[in-house]
Amino acid sequence: MKLFSVRRLIDEEPLGELPSEREAFQKAFKIAWPSVLESVLIQLVSIVDTVMVGTLGSYAIAAVALTVQPKFIGLCIFISLSVAVSALVARRKGEEKRNEANRTLGQALVIAILLTVVISAACIAFANPIIKLAGSDTDTHAYAVSYFRIIMGFMVFNVISIVINAAQRGAGNTKISMRTNLVSNLVNLGLNYLLIGGHFGFPALGVNGAAIATVIGTVVACGMSIFSLRKTDGFLSLKKVIRVKFDKHTLKSLTDLGSGTLTEQLFLRIGFFTFAAIVARLGTTMLATHQIGMNIMSVSFAFGDGLSVAAVTLVGQNLGTGRRDLAKMYGWLCQRSGIAIALVLSIIYIFFGRHIFGIFSQDPEIIHYGGIIMYLLVVIVYMQISQVVFSGCLRGAGDVKFTALVSLVSVAFVRPFMGWLFCYPLGMGIIGAWIGLSIDQLVRSVMTYVRFKQGKWTNIII
Repeated sequence: MKLFSVRRLIDEEPLGELPSEREAFQKAFKIAWPSVLESVLIQLVSIVDTVMVGTLGSYAIAAVALTVQPKFIGLCIFISLSVAVSALVARRKGEEKRNEANRTLGQALVIAILLTVVISAACIAFANPIIKLAGSDTDTHAYAVSYFRIIMGFMVFNVISIVINAAQRGAGNTKISMRTNLVSNLVNLGLNYLLIGGHFGFPALGVNGAAIATVIGTVVACGMSIFSLRKTDGFLSLKKVIRVKFDKHTLKSLTDLGSGTLTEQLFLRIGFFTFAAIVARLGTTMLATHQIGMNIMSVSFAFGDGLSVAAVTLVGQNLGTGRRDLAKMYGWLCQRSGIAIALVLSIIYIFFGRHIFGIFSQDPEIIHYGGIIMYLLVVIVYMQISQVVFSGCLRGAGDVKFTALVSLVSVAFVRPFMGWLFCYPLGMGIIGAWIGLSIDQLVRSVMTYVRFKQGKWTNIII
């Protein structure tokens, strides 16, 4: 197909021999499929998790929904660190600098563990005002606070796994991250069944049971992630990682990339938090409807996120070998593969949207508004997958200041303002909020597309 022609994907003279379409697809697919499968499975588990919690009632879905953005604000520094680690390890892999890659991972782990202690303590101590700020109501507040304290109190296991898996993905070992998350989430689901409603003699802990199940799943993931570093002849090795010695060059690289990505994450989370609080004011039923819609949208995000992970690896490794032409080629290849996936998802959303919402709740009001949200998702999915993949390409190259700018403009300002405008002054309620979300996706997709096409990101040194 001309749309996927290797030569057409490069807007300059090749810097060397180009792979055939078959070879390019095989290489991209080898790295991408575990990441895509991992992301999709995680989101599907999250959906099942929501369905299980939903058996307790709309209040339970809303209570868990209230903790999502505060949780990610607490995790944003570690997500930022993991993006920096993945990009740096990918670049060092391309440069064949194994020791530097291991030093990067080792120093990142020490920093992450120290910061986790501080952030966990703060989240536990200030859980009440944090959840109140998120828009909790009298029927959801206590459940949300308890859930939040359990999740954030044991976040160290999740953090260690996030950082190690990011390094493994940067090295091209995407199957490792897939396996750890798959097992972790299966453990989570199994314990959800036992602890939410109380089965086989286990106590019925309700919302707290879901939190405990999640924590135990992260403990399992942490153990598997550490175990993945056991081979001394692997590109990343625990023996080399634990002999960590801080050096200015590695710290500077982590700081430069991490600070830019942290800024992006903060803008993202502040925007998402504000938007979620705006929706929460509509009441428990509308917040539950919104959360279900976000869970469904997370599936399309998962496909884009998986391709984005592959893009970070392929872009980073090819820039490390001096092949900016191949970095561009793989970026376009991942984006256009995402559009093909979006086409399939949009067809599913058109024909089965209301039925999908019905899996989560039988509330007629939720299903009614859910059907309209699904039609909006038909359009959103194309913009969402494209901007996620292009953002991954830019991060893989180290262009984190621009991705932070995109988050500032679109997520921190456009999404909350447009959501509020359509939701309240224009009186469109939950549908107005989702129109605001759609405008945010459009702005991000345009900004990242223009930046990627310009190609300035290929000249960044990290």
